Amino acid sequence: MPVLHGILAAVLLLTGVAPSLAQGYPNRPVRVVVGFPPGGPTDVIARLVAQKLSDSLGQQFFVENIGGAGGNTAAGQVARVTPDGYTIMAISTGFLVNPNLYAKVPYDPIRDFSAVTLVAVSPNVVVVNPSVSAKTLPELVQLIRDNPGKYSYAGPGVGSTPHLGGELFRLTYKLDLVHVPFTGAAPAVQSTIGGHTPIAFTALPSSLSAIQSGQVRAIGIAATERAEGIPDVPTFAEQGMNDQDADTLTGIVAPAGTPKEIVELLSREIAKGVARPDVRERLAMLGFKPVANTPDEFAARIKLEMEKWGKVVRDANLKIE
Repeated sequence: MPVLHGILAAVLLLTGVAPSLAQGYPNRPVRVVVGFPPGGPTDVIARLVAQKLSDSLGQQFFVENIGGAGGNTAAGQVARVTPDGYTIMAISTGFLVNPNLYAKVPYDPIRDFSAVTLVAVSPNVVVVNPSVSAKTLPELVQLIRDNPGKYSYAGPGVGSTPHLGGELFRLTYKLDLVHVPFTGAAPAVQSTIGGHTPIAFTALPSSLSAIQSGQVRAIGIAATERAEGIPDVPTFAEQGMNDQDADTLTGIVAPAGTPKEIVELLSREIAKGVARPDVRERLAMLGFKPVANTPDEFAARIKLEMEKWGKVVRDANLKIE
């Protein structure tokens, strides 16, 4: 009988953990980890989210940058912290791609994390140097086919969303097209402006100013709808090219085991913040479209993106040791 009482007491203790942790949350500062240096889109959006959460929940949400291994270092650390809601993480698409791309990563996106919300998305865009004759994506495909071995495209690093979007494009249309990786989006765009790489696949924020100034010509948006900053540029689908969507995602996750009440509270409060006109305007300036979906919707999107890009990584035989 004492054993049974002990088991019942343990069960009651465990079932009471989540409510007790969630009650009064947050009552101290909350760390928002970003796996990249300050200044990039993930960092900027994380700071927007942190500020709005600080305002609405009355405690400081502060950003901590932990760079290294394409975000893997930070994700590995966050996966192992106490899941009490006082450490959360802002992630980009690399969080979902890296387990297929790297030989070994210190985390599992599904097992080790709880999805909170997909904050915003930004589509990939295909741009060309103005000297390139192609004005549409079908014309670009034909141009590459007519000139085997001649064309290359710039991208911001191996395994980035633009790189994977470029590989999906190359594989789908069986093109002789070489990827030239750069250390970031800015040098990739500059290379295309200079004509060294005639084509670039980039996330929209990276090339938006160059497009608007006429330094490069955008010929396709890899999204379901046109982008606000460049409404005259048609989508891939509008040009007869389906299943080429390639969004750069920015979302919030928490360590697995974080109380459901806390996850749902954060999701609701982030959605409120993202709905504010000043936040939506800032996201649009960055080239992002606000989303702020539910934890379940974001979890489903994570699985979908992992499957999609995992296949591209395997088909293109990409690997980072």
